[in-house]
Amino acid sequence: MSDFNTEFWSVYVAGLTVASIVACLLLLWITARGKTPSATADNTTGHVWDEDLREMNNPMPRWWMWLFVITIVFSLLYLVAYPGLGSYQGELRWTTRGEYDAEVQRANQELGPLYAQFAAKKTEELAGDANAMAIGERLFMNNCAQCHGSDARGSKSFPNLADADWLYGGSPDKIRETITQGRKGQMPPMAAAVGTPDDVRNVAHYVLSLSNGPHDSVRAQLGKTRFTACAACHGMDGKGNQALGAPNLTDDVWLHGWGEQAIVSIVTSGKANEMPAQAGKLTDAQIHVLASYVWGLSNRPAPAKP
Repeated sequence: MSDFNTEFWSVYVAGLTVASIVACLLLLWITARGKTPSATADNTTGHVWDEDLREMNNPMPRWWMWLFVITIVFSLLYLVAYPGLGSYQGELRWTTRGEYDAEVQRANQELGPLYAQFAAKKTEELAGDANAMAIGERLFMNNCAQCHGSDARGSKSFPNLADADWLYGGSPDKIRETITQGRKGQMPPMAAAVGTPDDVRNVAHYVLSLSNGPHDSVRAQLGKTRFTACAACHGMDGKGNQALGAPNLTDDVWLHGWGEQAIVSIVTSGKANEMPAQAGKLTDAQIHVLASYVWGLSNRPAPAKP
């Protein structure tokens, strides 16, 4: 309940909760007073089903009533101990986040000895360890596959981790840095810097020519002079800049789509992409194993030592 943006909603939820309990008490009191006056002489309500099934006009059984009483008392005690009345946190100060953090901490302590055996190994060596890579694969499936796919080949706007194309560098240290800190890639809208909409199309054809893709050679030649607006990040040769995360435009790898229209759209509107940091979610030892697994997807690991 910590996400209430005004005090009104906290009071509203608390009031609704209390009103519900009071309504239950009221219903219990009405039904437990005894039987209501019968409209018939045979102590039935007058309701008949299937020709001979009649509803008796008897009060609620005492044992049933006391079950309701116990339930209501339990609910009151629960609301005192645990959050349930709006923003009131409860006497035990219990939260789902706290429970989750405690479980993660217990799991990390139990798994500590398992990861400790991998801590001293270099990435290249660890990538050749079958046991470590089995663990790395599970870490990848649980934390990375949602975006990059179970085969790590990604999809549109999600990088392929199984090839040799890296936006920020594919060395073990860079992969570990990316997993730990995350990445925020952004290309600003460049249409104004390039020129007219026709100039943007020309630049798109020049970019296509860099990777020998189908293009209009006349437009590509015209777009070459306008490409200087892009060269600050991608370089005059279009090979990109890993320090900035600027893609290589000459390798025919297209993260956000291929073709004239896709390039024109990106130049005109820009593009933003983000990979969340995993430092608060995974331990250093887990990141080391995971980074080794990712590195091994596109590199030849060193033979495991006996």
